[in-house]
Amino acid sequence: MTITPRESRLFEPAPLGDLRLPNRLVMAPMTRNRAEADGTPGPLMATYYAQRASAGLIIAEASTPNAVGQTYPNITAIHTDAHVAGWRAVTDAVAEAGGRMFLQLQHGGRVGHPDNSGHIPVAPSPVPLPEPIHTPNGVRPAVTPREMTTADIRSTAADFAGAARKAVDAGFTGVEVHAANGHLLHQFLAGNTNRRTDAYGGPLSHRIRFVLETVEAVTRAIGAHRVGIRLAPGATFNGIDEQGETADLYRVLLAALPRDLAYVHVVFADPDDEVFRQIRAGWAGTLMANPVLGWGVPLPADGGAAKAERLLAAGADLVSLGRAFIANPDLVERLRRGAPLNPLHDHGLMYVGGASGYTDYPTLAGV
Repeated sequence: MTITPRESRLFEPAPLGDLRLPNRLVMAPMTRNRAEADGTPGPLMATYYAQRASAGLIIAEASTPNAVGQTYPNITAIHTDAHVAGWRAVTDAVAEAGGRMFLQLQHGGRVGHPDNSGHIPVAPSPVPLPEPIHTPNGVRPAVTPREMTTADIRSTAADFAGAARKAVDAGFTGVEVHAANGHLLHQFLAGNTNRRTDAYGGPLSHRIRFVLETVEAVTRAIGAHRVGIRLAPGATFNGIDEQGETADLYRVLLAALPRDLAYVHVVFADPDDEVFRQIRAGWAGTLMANPVLGWGVPLPADGGAAKAERLLAAGADLVSLGRAFIANPDLVERLRRGAPLNPLHDHGLMYVGGASGYTDYPTLAGV
């Protein structure tokens, strides 16, 4: 590592809505499967997030706005008073450590299973996930989701709004609407999962409608300055295929989003990619970008800092990092000093529960 505070914009303060972030490094939302079975965060999660409070912003892991939206076991949720109380302990711990938090709101859509949620998954069309899914009873074949009615669509947007209100009650500064990575909102955007012929399917102007209505409901509930949206142009996670429409899809969607959102968060962003450049040119507000670092391969020695620098140079305002924050609670200070980073523990420890591979990574002060 050769980056120093004098030559790196990563450590510059940055505005975000009503916030003044102390640096431009954001901890990306990452599912860690440490919640209780009903989705309530526990004390271990408060420790985990408070350890990482030096991030400019923490976006807490995907939380479901209703029961049917649950994806996998031990995923966090935000639709009951117990969820609010559990999350309040987390946000209090982070605030005491000097940090700031948004909460990501995610509905899995067809990425779910009755063994996980107690419900048949719902989706824009009855197109099953093409791969099996983890449940408490082992890996199970995906089930065919129930096609959402217009009433389902409206009630789900309302559930997102209700979850946003509960997130604010739980102490979060704002929320990130998850419209990426093959989950419900992304399923409405993509042609292979949205085969509807009504006002929510067919042409792009119809397929973006549910995303826009959800964002509108959430912004009415808590204010646009508290709301970000996550997008994954061209991503193929969870069997999504944008069928060659990526550039047009995100051009149309970005043009229709409220101009006063807190931010747009583009994941797997490449500064040389035409769609990323198109989004930057078409979005005048805060742009958060998550660099392409590969998956199932070792992290670069700098944790992604060099690619983060390239994204800032290409017009991003903030940069989110994931695994580097998992392995390094004091990632900002390590990068600031040019100190070595902790190696990431065995991949399996990311999702097994407990403190191992979660809250036991050392800081520089503890080495």
